[in-house]
Parts: sequence; structure tokens; C-alpha cells
Amino acid sequence: MDFIKSFFKLEERGSKISTELIAGLTTFLAMAYILPVNSFMLVKTGMPLGGVFFATAVAAAVATLIMGIFANLPVALAPGMGLNAFFTFTLVFGAGLSWQSALAAVLVSGALFFIISVTGLRKIIINSIPVGLKYAVGAGIGFFITFIGLKNAGIIVANGATLVALGDLSHPTVLLGLFGILLVVVLYAMGNKFSLILAIVITAIVGVVLGLLGVDMMPAYSNFAMDGVWSGAGETIFAAFSGFGDLFNHPEVFSIIFALLFVDFFDTAGTLMAVGNQAGLINDKGEIVGSDRALIADSIGTMTGALLGTSNVTSYIESSTGIEQGGRTGLSSVVVAILFLLAVLAYPLLSVVNGVTVGLDGFGDPIVYSPVTAMALVLVGSLMVGQLKEIDWDDKAIVIPAFLTIVFMLLTFSIATGIAVGFIFYPIVKVAQRKYKEVNIVMYILAALFIINFIVTYS
Repeated sequence: MDFIKSFFKLEERGSKISTELIAGLTTFLAMAYILPVNSFMLVKTGMPLGGVFFATAVAAAVATLIMGIFANLPVALAPGMGLNAFFTFTLVFGAGLSWQSALAAVLVSGALFFIISVTGLRKIIINSIPVGLKYAVGAGIGFFITFIGLKNAGIIVANGATLVALGDLSHPTVLLGLFGILLVVVLYAMGNKFSLILAIVITAIVGVVLGLLGVDMMPAYSNFAMDGVWSGAGETIFAAFSGFGDLFNHPEVFSIIFALLFVDFFDTAGTLMAVGNQAGLINDKGEIVGSDRALIADSIGTMTGALLGTSNVTSYIESSTGIEQGGRTGLSSVVVAILFLLAVLAYPLLSVVNGVTVGLDGFGDPIVYSPVTAMALVLVGSLMVGQLKEIDWDDKAIVIPAFLTIVFMLLTFSIATGIAVGFIFYPIVKVAQRKYKEVNIVMYILAALFIINFIVTYS
């Protein structure tokens, strides 16, 4: 016990072992929703469900364990929301990459993140990008994943005349998804720390009960044997290595890797600053204690996730729930890591939150709604949109590219395209204002690279 107290500096930070244990459990419960949500997001790409579930749990455990032991911070990590949507809808469906090549892109972005974290490049990059654009990217991703959540629930559907429209609100599966969204909003508004996981569990139970009572197209329990985890993991582990050829032959390889790196890097930096302030772990320089080690832990987590078979791993803002319970050291992170490892055994329960096939589209492909997990995307997305308040709306040089970043993310269904457009228009507006000297040379380089990338892609 004395070794644990000394290693994690419990007394120095005013904490104790029991407090850290409770904080770790709290954080895990607040972010456990990522296990089913990430699994069913990535399985759309053709990846085996068991393999993605295994990769999600183990990558989260490894990254969080490193954060706890190496950085001694009460911060948990897992595959990031938004980043998993980018992986599925932009890399695989949009850019046409195989899921193996998409994993290769994640691995490369993680390696670059690691290099940036151990060198002076970190501060150069952070200082070169306007704060307003950073917030615009975060808010844009919020709109993006909210749209996906509404689409997964069947509340928003495709329409030949208007592109999108309101879905059939009389459909039983859609009604269940709407119930889940209303439930999570109410729970969150009431200040419930476990609103997401509670909403998922309650919605799943309601769906199963309705199914037993004879309501069609409801979630149901089936025997997801544990061997599905091991066989699936056999397909995804190290699959990233087979995707390098396809990745580097792709004309948009630069945009793909940069977008992954950018979103992961600033998502992590923002989360660390937020939880660091909450935990009182900010030093005299305004930096979180152990921030360099935290970024290294995050980058290692992303590389580990890619090798196992999942999208970028990042620090979770849900760590704040554990900090509210008194977590101040990496011991709480170690608890979260252990719980994620144990969660692998919960794989059979995943069948209840599986998607529901409700029919066929015009091409004969199945239409699948995910009423039990859609609410997680909607709530997390709505919280990310709150970053808009940090943008200086009186600054034309920020407002225009920020707006275009968000709009192009939505209308092109591509996070990478939104980032590229915003980064191109920022120096253009500054030059038009005759304020070209205020633009960091790094931004000019990035804008030029994005323009070249568009030319190569569409020529």
C-alpha cells in the first residue's frame, strides 16, 4: 500500500486509494458506451464484430494503463467518437479505402503523433493554427456525428427530391430510437453522470421486452459466443500492415493522414486541458502536469488500436466524472484499464444492442437502424457543438473559414474535406484583408498542400 501511495503521489495530490478506486469505476461506467457504439460503427466497413469489440476494449485498456502509470493522470482513453465516424464514412465509404488500409492510415497518424509528442514540433503546430479553426473542427465533427446518429435511428432518411427528410416516426424501430434520444437528453439534463450507459441499457431492455410482447423489428438477445471475439481478433490484429500498399497509392493520402492526426491531436490537447483544470493539475506555465507524457500515452494508444483493429484512440472528457468523485492520480486510470479488460467477457451481451434490419433500399441492400446506440452519437455530438461559443464571431478571417469547415463536413460527409476547405480559406481571407503577415508560414504550407491534393484528386 505504501508503494502505491508513493508511486502515484496520492498524499501529495490529496487523495487516497479508496477514492481513486471509486473514481476509476465512475469513469469506466461513464464511457462504457464506447464498447457497443464503436463496435457497431466500424463493423459497417466489413470488419468482424468480435474483432472490433476486442480491439476497442484492449486498446482502451492499454492506452489508459500507460496514461495511469507513465503520466500519472486520472484520464481514460478509448477509440474516439468522431474519429470512428471519420474512419467509417470518410475513409472507407467516402475515399474507397479497404478497412485494412484505413487501419494503416490510423497507424501512420499515431506514429506521427508520437514523433510530434517527443519533439518540439508539438508547440510549433499548436501555435500555427488559429484557435477559432480548432474549435470549428470540433464543432463540425459534433454536427457530423449527430447527423449520423439521427440517420442510424431512422429519424433522418435519404430523399430523392431534397436529399434528406424526416423518417417514418410511426415505425416501431424509429420510435425506439426516438425514445432512447429523449431518455438520454432527460437523464443528462438532470445531471446524471451515467446518462449514456443508462440510456443504452434501458433502451435495450425496453426493446427486448417489446419484442417478447410481439412488436416487430425490435432488438433481441442471441447467442454471441465468446469464440466470435477470438476469431474476429484473429482477422483484425496486424491487418493494418496489409493495407499500406492501397493507402499510399491513394491520391488523398495526405488529407487522410493529416485529418486523422489533426483531430486526434487537438481533441487530446483540449480534453487534457479541461480535465487538468478540473483536477487542479495545471502548473505555473498553464500546462497540465505531465502533458508531454500524456500525449505520448495517447499516441501509443492510437498505434496499439490500429495494430489490434480499431480507429484512433484518444483521451475522454468522461474522465471528468471520475475527477468529480475525487480522482487525482493515475491509480484511477489503472482501475479503468482493468475494467476495460474484464469487459471483453461481456461480448455476448452485445447482441442486444445490435442493429435491426428494417427492410431493403433501392439497390437491394439491407437498411439497418441502430435504435439502442444512436442516442450516444446525438448526445456527444450536441456537446461538441458547444465549442462554437469560443469562436470570435466578429473576426471575418475566422468566421468564414470556420463556417465553411462545418458546412463542408456536413454536405460532403467528410471531416477531412471540411478541414481542408477551412485551412485553405483562412490564409485567403487574411491576404484579402492585407494581413498576410499575421498568418503563420505553417498555415500557408498546409493550405498549399491541401490545394495540390484537390488538384491531384480531381484532375
